[in-house]
Amino acid sequence: MSFTLDPVGTVRGGRAVVEDDDWGMVEAEIVLDPARFDAEALAGLDAFSHAEIIFLFDRVPDGKVETGARHPRGRKDWPRVGIFAQRGKNRPNRIGLTTCEILSVEGTCLRVRGLDAVDGTPVLDIKPVMSGFSPRGAVCEPDWAREIMADYW
Repeated sequence: MSFTLDPVGTVRGGRAVVEDDDWGMVEAEIVLDPARFDAEALAGLDAFSHAEIIFLFDRVPDGKVETGARHPRGRKDWPRVGIFAQRGKNRPNRIGLTTCEILSVEGTCLRVRGLDAVDGTPVLDIKPVMSGFSPRGAVCEPDWAREIMADYW
């Protein structure tokens, strides 16, 4: 089975190139597709502090997609883990997900901080962060996962 997704908008601003770290203070806009949406699509989103942005890693070429295991960031001192046990961009469907701080909502433009997607990235969906959808119970992760995130934000 296959299906088609149409972007709801595009990332504007922020970084122009893909980098691994220091995304925490990056500010960018998500501009909705004016052919499909008007300001009503973002109505009420400004009442939330954060939004989950689902986007496409559109700059990953077919030949770089991973389906098996690898060392995250190529670091041999970290364990070899499957693509679904990490959050790298070379994923089978190239889908990214980031929780961002909402800075403002103006018309069809959502301004966010902490989006690790570059200028021109297609945005597939926007969802408000609701505490009821947060993990129930403690979150558990291996040491390498904490280490990889030390300088990410």
